[in-house]
Amino acid sequence: MRFLGIFLFVAGSVAWGGEFVTFASGSYLHIDRHEAVDAGKFRLYAGDGYTEIAASQVLRFEPDGEVSAAVAAKATPSATAPGATSARELADQAADKYGLPRNLVRSVMAAESGFATQAVSPKGAIGLMQLMPSTARDLGVNAQDPAQNVDAGARYLRDLLIKYNGALWHALAAYNAGPEAVDKYNGIPPYLETIRYVYRIDKDLKSASKQ
Repeated sequence: MRFLGIFLFVAGSVAWGGEFVTFASGSYLHIDRHEAVDAGKFRLYAGDGYTEIAASQVLRFEPDGEVSAAVAAKATPSATAPGATSARELADQAADKYGLPRNLVRSVMAAESGFATQAVSPKGAIGLMQLMPSTARDLGVNAQDPAQNVDAGARYLRDLLIKYNGALWHALAAYNAGPEAVDKYNGIPPYLETIRYVYRIDKDLKSASKQ
């Protein structure tokens, strides 16, 4: 349940592969390629994943080549990509609703989708909390709707914490690899992706607690 994140870069003069997309907000995003899904959407590809975005949020695409210092200076961190602020607000609302630490829901969202509202993983996981279609059906939500997606993801995380008696690592591993895998191995399964996932979120939470 992870989306390979797309990152914005701040640099001087840098040679890139792929292309840059310029958003209506003024931010620049480096991607491998794009395609028009229909008249109203673009699909932006990076690595093994992609995200879909409304065409109205895109000003232009720029081809490979040198990125001028003037252009790069305008680039912003990924946290300010379209929808990032509202994503964090949704995370906080869901955390408060289900009695979870806000930093926990935010960290899971960051690991899952990088705060990309329309993120879709190669395995078909959808949205900010990267819900699999089957999970969304079980939870009775429309995974394409950001508010429903985040609410369901936080509810699912809360249920996993209850299932594993508050064992955070077990719950995170189950969110990533599925409860069946955690139950099979009676703990974090020996999957490199899942181990890194749990470690990343645990590290984020420890860093946040020191601030």
